[in-house]
Amino acid sequence: MVCALGAAVCFGTATVLQAVAARTAGEQDGGGGEAALLLRAVRQWRYAAGLALDGLGFVFQILALRSVPIYAVGAALAASLAVTAVVAARLLRVRLSGAEWAAVGVVCAGLALLGLASGAEGDRGGPAWLPYALLATAAGVLLLGAVGGRLSGRPRALLLGLGAGCGFGVVEVAVRLVNSLRPYALLTDPALYALLLGGGAAFLLLTSALQRGSVTTATAGMVLGETLGPAAVGVLWLGDRTRPGLGPLAVLGFAVAVAGALALARFGEAPGAESEVAAEAVR
Repeated sequence: MVCALGAAVCFGTATVLQAVAARTAGEQDGGGGEAALLLRAVRQWRYAAGLALDGLGFVFQILALRSVPIYAVGAALAASLAVTAVVAARLLRVRLSGAEWAAVGVVCAGLALLGLASGAEGDRGGPAWLPYALLATAAGVLLLGAVGGRLSGRPRALLLGLGAGCGFGVVEVAVRLVNSLRPYALLTDPALYALLLGGGAAFLLLTSALQRGSVTTATAGMVLGETLGPAAVGVLWLGDRTRPGLGPLAVLGFAVAVAGALALARFGEAPGAESEVAAEAVR
């Protein structure tokens, strides 16, 4: 659980550092389009630090998924929005309302309940068809992106965000299904290809959703997609359980943590004071 929380801190902080770098790059008089803006941002130490934190967070995520139930890791990763909110309030001078500060507290309370109730990682490898189902789901995420890209407004952002969440969910489950790191076994494992395809598709869909849609709607869809489905797979087929007699407490903690994250969904792109005006116009 410490690794899961570490991943949330890394991802949440990385989002803000990259947002600061992007804002600084936008203020520089360099001209050019989006590609030039990205190049200016990458040259800044904050952006590089954000990428390093993303990498470290992914390592923590893998360690967590190999040690505790998927439902606990998923809720902790959704809680990275709370980290983003708190860090953004400090570095980007984003004002958090009383309700948003309350949501940060709700997320922390939910994670505390999960920490108390979560058992060990499930000891089942899942049915033989599960890796192939994950691979099909990852391909379906790409198709969902093609359909969602034809829409506009909130439906577009919601569908693409939900698809991105499903892709990240594929990654969470696939990490549990990779049984061997030996080259031959790894290269012939469909779970590895599901992980790569799901992660790549999720990144593309989320980027598209945030570029031309509501950050809040897209992030809410992503949170739902990356928590509910993987949690169900872990419980039904991978043997994830709670500590004896604490099942209801785990369900409550999961629901509370996800609800708190949804209340902080506008921080999916760490908006600053200027970008919030534009975000409200999009909504």
